[in-house]
Amino acid sequence: MAADNYQRIWQTVLLIPSGKVASYGQIADLAGLPGRARLVGKALGYAPKELAVPWYRVLRSDRSLAFAPGTADALAQRQLLLAEGVMLRSNRVANTDLWQPDLAELLFKLQY
Repeated sequence: MAADNYQRIWQTVLLIPSGKVASYGQIADLAGLPGRARLVGKALGYAPKELAVPWYRVLRSDRSLAFAPGTADALAQRQLLLAEGVMLRSNRVANTDLWQPDLAELLFKLQY
């Protein structure tokens, strides 16, 4: 069911700590939806505002911003990441800012 999958994705994205980023594919895998990276993008577009899902922490697999350079969405994503201390170079995030959940997060925080 799409609504259940969206919930799984939103809950996983909410676990990304401030100052860290993840890829669409990584979120799909952690949400128990391997190979569904595009669904992650769709789900983020439908996230309720009151849930405050940090959509901007989710990037392409090459660590680049999710939107075309120069667009309003790309500028917003860039500003939100910079405000959290994420370093960007040519619209790409450094490897040091990638979220790597530890074993406790995998076992006790992820619900899938």
